[in-house]
Amino acid sequence: MTGVLLGLGLFVVCAVGAIVAAAGVVAMALPGRPQPWSTRLLRRAAAAAAWAAAAVYSLGFFSVLASEQAFGDGADSVPAPACRDGFDAETGQGLSHHRSSYLPLRFDCVRHDGSVYSSDPGYVWMNWATASLALTAALLVIGAGFATEFRARKTAVVS
Repeated sequence: MTGVLLGLGLFVVCAVGAIVAAAGVVAMALPGRPQPWSTRLLRRAAAAAAWAAAAVYSLGFFSVLASEQAFGDGADSVPAPACRDGFDAETGQGLSHHRSSYLPLRFDCVRHDGSVYSSDPGYVWMNWATASLALTAALLVIGAGFATEFRARKTAVVS
């Protein structure tokens, strides 16, 4: 239970960070913005994307962690409840074990015949969203570096 609360708390902190950073991006459209505004806009957008990636990843990370903790924890915990809850009886027939991963996020249920099914298809969108947001943040940081370098070269040529 503590892990779930910790995960929810971390998700909320990251989500608030993303909202604050997104507000910083929107603030760049207001009069009186700091100069050079383009570099600051790119950096603020990168921060918003990074915080959003952290929020989505933490949500999935603690979901996998909660599924791992539920396995073997008291009566009716084997096979993993994540492999049984929300599925019909036929899907859960012949479960032998589970496999979990934190990178990429997944919690797979394995049957005796070797076939595998995911305990939660939501991990797919969490993996893609995290990767996309992290890549976006990296590209924005690189773009901010190029903008700074371009401005410095332009100033050196004029001087």
